[in-house]
Amino acid sequence: MQIYTYPSDPAEKRVKQTIERGLGFTREDHDAVEAYLADVKERGDKALVEYTRKFDSDRVTAATLKVTPEEMEAALTRVDADFTAALDRSASQLEYYHAKQRENSWIDTPRNGVMVGQIVKPVSAAGIYAPGAKGGKTPLVSSVLMGGIPARVAGVKHISLMTPPMEDGTINPYMLAAAHKVGISSVFKAGSAWAIAALAYGTETVPRVDVIVGPGNIYVTLAKKIVSGTVGIDMIAGPSEILIIADKTANPEFLAADLLSQAEHDIMASSILVTDSKEIAEQTAAAVKSQLAHLPRKEIARQSIEQFGSIMVVPDIETGIELSNRLAPEHLELIVDQPFDYIDRIQNAGALFLGAYTPEPMGDYIAGPNHVLPTAGTARFSSALSVENFTKKTSLIHYAKAAFDKEADDVIRLAETEGLGAHANSVRIRKQG
Repeated sequence: MQIYTYPSDPAEKRVKQTIERGLGFTREDHDAVEAYLADVKERGDKALVEYTRKFDSDRVTAATLKVTPEEMEAALTRVDADFTAALDRSASQLEYYHAKQRENSWIDTPRNGVMVGQIVKPVSAAGIYAPGAKGGKTPLVSSVLMGGIPARVAGVKHISLMTPPMEDGTINPYMLAAAHKVGISSVFKAGSAWAIAALAYGTETVPRVDVIVGPGNIYVTLAKKIVSGTVGIDMIAGPSEILIIADKTANPEFLAADLLSQAEHDIMASSILVTDSKEIAEQTAAAVKSQLAHLPRKEIARQSIEQFGSIMVVPDIETGIELSNRLAPEHLELIVDQPFDYIDRIQNAGALFLGAYTPEPMGDYIAGPNHVLPTAGTARFSSALSVENFTKKTSLIHYAKAAFDKEADDVIRLAETEGLGAHANSVRIRKQG
C-alpha cells in the first residue's frame, strides 16, 4: 500500500480519487436496465423467466419460479448443525438490536382544543434482494438476515425474497434456511434488474411490494435507483469501504487483515488506514503485502488496494478524525488506546467499530446492528438500514371549534399571502358560520 503524509498535495489527490470513484456505471448500463424494467413491467412472468433462463438457469419455468414448501423443507435437512447454531445466534442478536428501533405512535394536546399526533404503521409488503454470488455456490445468508429481520420486527405482513437460482434451478439450501429462520413469506428464483422490476411492478407470480432493500451488482443498484419513487428503497449503495484510525498501540497484522477484508469485496472498494505513527504505517503496509498473497480473492483485493487503498500518516489523531469525517466512510474502525474518548468527535460514519477486537466482520454477521450501510460519502446525511425503512408515519390533527376560531385568522392571512384564496375560504366559511 502507498503511504502518504497528510496533509500534502499527493495525499489530497488520493483522497479526491477515492471520493470521486462513484458507482461506475455507463450510459449503456442505464439503458439496459431501463429496458429490463420496462419489459418485466409489460410482460410479467414471461419476461422474468426468459431472463432467468438466459442468465442463471434454463431449468426455471413459470411453474417453478416460486420456491415450494417441499423445497424449503428439503433445504432445512441439508444444512449442518454448526451453521444452524451460528444462524440462530446471529438472528437472535439482530432481532434484539432491531427491536430497540421500534417507534410508537403518539398523541399530544399542545393547546386547548387541539390534538396532534403520529401513527406509525408497517408497510404491507417488502422485498429483500440477496445476490447469488458465484452462481449461488457462496450464499449470502447475511443479506437475508439484514433485510428480513428489520422488516419482520417492523410488522410487515408479507416479505418476499428475490435471489438468483443455481445452475440446476434450485436455491442454495443455506439461503433457504436463512429465509425460513427470519420468516420470509415467499422466495423467488430470479436476480438482477429483472428481479427488482418484478418486486416493483408485480407479475402474475410475484406480488408487488412497497419497499425493496438489499445489496447487489450495478444492475441491481441502477434498477433500485430507477424504481425509487414507485416503491421505497433502502439506499443507492456504492462499493464497500473501510477507514481505520490507529495509533502506535495498534497491531499491524490486525490492521492489514481488516483493510483486506473490504478490499476483497470489489476492485472498486476503498481501504484506508489513518495513523499518527509512521512505524505502524510501514509495518501495516508490509503486513498487507504478506497477507494478500494467501487470500482466495487476492486478485480482486490487489486491484482494490492499488486503485483506492492508501495509508495516511497524520500529525495527530484529531487530524485523522477530521479526514474521516470528510470521507464519511461506510465502516470506521477506531483502533486506538482509548477509543471511547473519541466517539463524540465522529460526525460521519455508517458504523463505528471500537477497539482492537471489534473488526468489521463482527458487524457484518453477528453483532446486532445492520450491515446495510451508506457508502460513497452518503453517511454525511443517511443511515444504516433499520426498522424505520419498513414503516410509514401518518400525522393526526384535530381542532375543537373554540381552538379553530382562535387560530383561523392566522391561517387566512398566511393563505392569502400565498395567493391561495380557496384555502383561505375553507377556513373563513367555517368562521363565518
